[in-house]
Amino acid sequence: MKLSPNSSDFENPESSTTRVRTPRKDQGEVLAVVENMLGANRVKLRCMDGVVRMGRIPGSMKKKTWIREGDIVIAVPWDFQDTKADVIWKYTRPQVNWLERKGFLKSR
Repeated sequence: MKLSPNSSDFENPESSTTRVRTPRKDQGEVLAVVENMLGANRVKLRCMDGVVRMGRIPGSMKKKTWIREGDIVIAVPWDFQDTKADVIWKYTRPQVNWLERKGFLKSR
């Protein structure tokens, strides 16, 4: 059976569903913008709760995910030192657009 572009089974790329991971407030996760790369798997983060933190990129992320200045990430502040955090997730450009449309991101 050949599908025509007018068929309901034809997938339209504009109507594709995007699944986006949102920060879990109950686990202390916050959205953050990477401001500066400090080296040695460390970044300077401006978190959405208004605090500037030093973020640590864990080994499980550093080989798989490239993080640059201006990227939007999820950070988990440390329990015992609020000025430091672990980066646990990096958003792609379509995911950032979704976050902006839904109101998760304030002004960058």
